[in-house]
Amino acid sequence: MPHTPLELINQPERVVLVGLITRQQDAERVREYLDELEFLATTAGGITVRWFTQRLDHPDVRTYVGKGKMEEIIGFVKENNIQVAVFDDELSPSQLRNIEKVIGCRVLDRTTLILDIFAHRARTAQAKVQVELAQYRYLLPRLTRMWTHLEKQRGGIGLRGPGETEIETDRRVIRDKLARLRERLSEIDKQSGIQRKRRGEVVRVALVGYTNVGKSTLMNLLSKSDVFAENKLFATLDTTVRKVVVSGIPFLLSDTVGFIRKLPHDLVESFKSTLDEVREADILVHVVDVSHPQFEDQIHIVNETLQSLGALDKPVLMVFNKIDALPQIPQEDWQVDESSAAQQSLEDLKRTWIGRGGQPSVFISATSRTNIDELRAALMGLVKQVHYERYPHSKLPDPERWSNLQEPETE
Repeated sequence: MPHTPLELINQPERVVLVGLITRQQDAERVREYLDELEFLATTAGGITVRWFTQRLDHPDVRTYVGKGKMEEIIGFVKENNIQVAVFDDELSPSQLRNIEKVIGCRVLDRTTLILDIFAHRARTAQAKVQVELAQYRYLLPRLTRMWTHLEKQRGGIGLRGPGETEIETDRRVIRDKLARLRERLSEIDKQSGIQRKRRGEVVRVALVGYTNVGKSTLMNLLSKSDVFAENKLFATLDTTVRKVVVSGIPFLLSDTVGFIRKLPHDLVESFKSTLDEVREADILVHVVDVSHPQFEDQIHIVNETLQSLGALDKPVLMVFNKIDALPQIPQEDWQVDESSAAQQSLEDLKRTWIGRGGQPSVFISATSRTNIDELRAALMGLVKQVHYERYPHSKLPDPERWSNLQEPETE
């Protein structure tokens, strides 16, 4: 299908989303997935026109959805000038080919969409190589379909590929390219490792959490830095590290890439080196968007990812962010119901299991600077604990030398 670059039409591409209700995921869960998929499409530069869902025991091996639903999608795509159809699960090469033959628009799956966003967001050499490596890993079994997208340098969602200008059909060429990328990434990783060693034995704190929960905003607030923050998914790909001094004790604060449901395996593998900051941290600050309806699920997904990285054995400070977005409920109407925590007031949340968990927790708003002093106090309590365990004979600094104990200093 002919495609006009975004730069020429200067307007968002029209997108439809497709998801399945199966035995493994009920209708409510599918709505959550498609809501997130719509946010991903918006982040990539599209505008979602409609969702399509179907109840099946398992995806159709040929076209993901059944014949009748596919005909419905085809008709809607044709009548409403749809440029992109995004499927919520990873499609097999044969499914992609079969759907593209009949649907009349570009076809992406969740993995392709996430890779596209990462390609657009990558800034440093390391992030660019990591994304390109993940893209080629994904493209290798799909060569017969995907190389047609790389004939020319073109814009549009899902077309920010590794940048090829000619069709390469030889798998050996691609494998050679993958080998070179791995070698380049290994060189960058060695350089990053040397940089981490040069930081000495300073206490390291890593901000972790689901994507778009406010980690970068919190990083800016705590370190007085200027890290890019935006209300879009994966605004931050490159790990940012800042030196912070509070109460005379220095520590390193790092902001890392956010996690997400169904994060592509190839992307996780490629970004493992970036997540070394998490593995090597002494303290984790787990930032949560407490106003999100599924924030409990997001906590679980982050914890699963941390466990896979072998990083769950560290001290963790839970930071429930965006309390300013919680509903303001009069005290006489309080209802403590953990199943609908996102609809409760801040007081309710503090009374439930969240505030009584085994890990220290604070409730803040990074944008309105609410309870930031409480956050600093809790964080410095953990930093001091690690600092004095590492340097048991160290003394507190001279108060006259470190007169500003509230606001951090940065380098």
